[in-house]
Amino acid sequence: MHTLPKLNYALDALEPYFDRETMAIHYGKHHQTYVDKLNAALVAYPDLAEKPVDDLLRDLAAVPEAIQKAVRNFGGGHANHRFFWSILRPAPAVTGENLPAGNLTTAIDQTFGDFEAFKQTFTTVATGLFGSGWCWLVSDPTDSALKIITTPNQDSPLTLGLVPLLALDLWEHAYYLKYQNRRPEFVEAAWSLYDWEKINSLLK
Repeated sequence: MHTLPKLNYALDALEPYFDRETMAIHYGKHHQTYVDKLNAALVAYPDLAEKPVDDLLRDLAAVPEAIQKAVRNFGGGHANHRFFWSILRPAPAVTGENLPAGNLTTAIDQTFGDFEAFKQTFTTVATGLFGSGWCWLVSDPTDSALKIITTPNQDSPLTLGLVPLLALDLWEHAYYLKYQNRRPEFVEAAWSLYDWEKINSLLK
């Protein structure tokens, strides 16, 4: 059985950028629903139920057609959110811009020119996504290149053979209580919460 992962921080720890009420609903209700519906879809397939959700998504074509859509939607929702929570951390007490370091900085500079250019490109792509979905920074194992992509609904980069490094949930339930229709403000707020040390470790 898949379970809701424990957060590494309290529900109010991401204030004032992500509010407690949204986190309680987003994590405790939406994410839990993805977990529950994924488990329900896998009841009749105990061999698949034992597999990590990331493995199911990496080889989605091998999942029986009867539950493939459910695994794509609910398994993707579970994996995407679990990843998203894992790359966030409370904003540091010291004021100043939250910036990456180490190998990630080098890779970003090589691909985008510098961090500011990367941030502007990611922000433009995220704010421009039509409808519900996600914006990602991924590494492509075929050439080790960094790429910014979007996925609709709860589709996972894992299904595309890509390695997620950074994610932003752009479903309205992720931000509407605090930011209403002001998605650009939500995208900007997220930059204060990314755990660049964790993301750098993913790149390694």
